[in-house]
Amino acid sequence: MKRLLVLNLCSTTICYDQFKPEIIKTGDDMEEYLRSMTMKDIGSSLISADKFVSLFNEGETVLLDIRFPFETRLWGMSFAVAIPLNELPDRLAELPRDKTIVCACPLDVRSNIACQFLRQQGFAAKILVGGLLALADRLRGGAANDLKLDRV
Repeated sequence: MKRLLVLNLCSTTICYDQFKPEIIKTGDDMEEYLRSMTMKDIGSSLISADKFVSLFNEGETVLLDIRFPFETRLWGMSFAVAIPLNELPDRLAELPRDKTIVCACPLDVRSNIACQFLRQQGFAAKILVGGLLALADRLRGGAANDLKLDRV
């Protein structure tokens, strides 16, 4: 069932591997990939809200908000690059290649798809654990001062 879900998310029998840059082309390749996966592979694609804040302040990351415009109109992160997931393939030039792109949506379902796609395109990309909700919680109240927006 999980293999079908992965294949369905990719809308083809080619699945992009979020942990390693190569492309998985067949079920056999996917099976081999899964057998070789380690906890380090999984962990390397994730970033916590705390770590994001730290790396953002050092100028090493960019937050990519991949929600749809009707969502960002309701609430958003003014320091994020807002590119809806369905526009991402056509707007790659708006993203820096010299920084880690931290993909974010309310939780992390769409950001996982965006991260996989960006890695396949040669970007360094990570998934914000807990999504924008976790980041909003991390920056609540006076903690908002932890993010250095003067560098943006």
